[in-house]
Amino acid sequence: MRRVVLITLAALVACAPNTQDTPFDVLIVNGTVYDGSTDAATQRNVGVRGGLIVTTSAPPDAAATTVVDASGLLVFPGFIDPHTHAPTNAADPEATAHRNFLTQGITTVIVGNDGRGVPGREATLAALERAGSGTNVAFFAGHGTIRRAVMNLADRAPDAAELDTMRRMVSDEMDAGALGLSTGLFYAPGSYAATDEVVELARVAAEMGGIYDTHLRDEGSYNIGVVAAVEEAIDVGHRAGLPVHISHIKALGTDSWGLSRDIIAVIDAARTDGIDVTANQYPWVASNTRLASALVPRWVMAGTPDEMRTRLRDPSLQARIRSEMTANLGRRGGPGAMLITSRASEWRGRTLEEIARVLELDPIAAAIEVVLSEDPSIASFVMNQEDIDRLRVQPWLMTGSDGGDGHPRFFASYPKAWRDFVVDRDLLSAERFVNSSTGQVADTLRLCSRGYVRPGYAADIAIVDPDTFLPHATFEEPYRLSTGVVHLLVNGRIVIGDAKYLGTRAGTVLRSDRAPCE
Repeated sequence: MRRVVLITLAALVACAPNTQDTPFDVLIVNGTVYDGSTDAATQRNVGVRGGLIVTTSAPPDAAATTVVDASGLLVFPGFIDPHTHAPTNAADPEATAHRNFLTQGITTVIVGNDGRGVPGREATLAALERAGSGTNVAFFAGHGTIRRAVMNLADRAPDAAELDTMRRMVSDEMDAGALGLSTGLFYAPGSYAATDEVVELARVAAEMGGIYDTHLRDEGSYNIGVVAAVEEAIDVGHRAGLPVHISHIKALGTDSWGLSRDIIAVIDAARTDGIDVTANQYPWVASNTRLASALVPRWVMAGTPDEMRTRLRDPSLQARIRSEMTANLGRRGGPGAMLITSRASEWRGRTLEEIARVLELDPIAAAIEVVLSEDPSIASFVMNQEDIDRLRVQPWLMTGSDGGDGHPRFFASYPKAWRDFVVDRDLLSAERFVNSSTGQVADTLRLCSRGYVRPGYAADIAIVDPDTFLPHATFEEPYRLSTGVVHLLVNGRIVIGDAKYLGTRAGTVLRSDRAPCE
């Protein structure tokens, strides 16, 4: 195990001349620096002052309040996670410390994905700015949250007044610094929206320098099919005039395995035609969603929760509901492939198959009972590694976690991707992995002062031991922290030092730069 030491100014005074008028706050010496581009890594000395990187060619003996000896270590820009379900409630300081992200080397998380927005955005983000968070936080305007505020869970098109109200709400979110518009067209109420509605709202984001981020209407064979869903996303971007970013791209379900080839062909054709299309991916064969979202037909979920429960209990609807849920269960790999992951669920760690056996019910009846009582999160083991790999090596593909409760991706996606794609199987160069997790993400999301170890950029920096940068979370133990981040800076402040979490809340709320990064 390498011994890495933080050296304070007092220890340096006797042996190092002051080579500048103003000491650095932090000086990182002797590290192998991956600057966030695809350029080859080089050994550099990085000087940080006032929260910014001021040089990457500092003299090794320059005066600094804190010197980090990064000999034998890798120096990355802090990772930017483009799709998370990170906590934003400042009243829960343990959750908003974001320790699970920091120990992966993540310094910025994006929230408001899947059309969900930030609940009580104005008050929530103001409180988070006052209290500080472990990571930086940037946000999307959530189509589903906006639609629900205007129309509840109505399964219909908006009237003119409702659409105008939604336009104003998107504009307000963009004024507040949103990165763009996110949709979750697989989920209610987003699933009730036609493409034309999405285009109208995306145009508002486009006019204000935003992008379009989407959880596709279908990632498998639930409704229109994953390839048609990719085409729909591209159509939104083309008609509304803004970049398209597809979240957690995949081919879900055995009947969709192999469709990554078609997905890639559609995206490449759009990019050739000048449409800016990118995507992110997590490195797991299991997805994560709510049990109801996975199995219950959307027409059953329309209206209020009480109306959904009434339909699920209605004997006259049982034949139709059971038929459609049976088809959806097949798409999810069957009851043995669906694992309950919610921390608070009485069924955590059991498959739907096991629950049905305990309840002495068939799997569909058991699923209905569980949805009626708690609707927990589930992991579905329904992806194919060949599809994951084929997508991973595309130049428009970035790293993400989609991190949320109970799935190990919340605690371990970045070190797992590093091991899977760089170290163990050599699918990606280290430079390309870092680029797809930092600079490319910042450029795509228009966070133009982040994502690179370059002068003038924010000092979000991860210093990693390549031998110990490892995932430890599993489906059996999903809350185990990753290791290998030896030092971590967020806005120039050290939040992990000598592999110890220091509890510093150095993150802040970020706003979109509203224009392509130069």
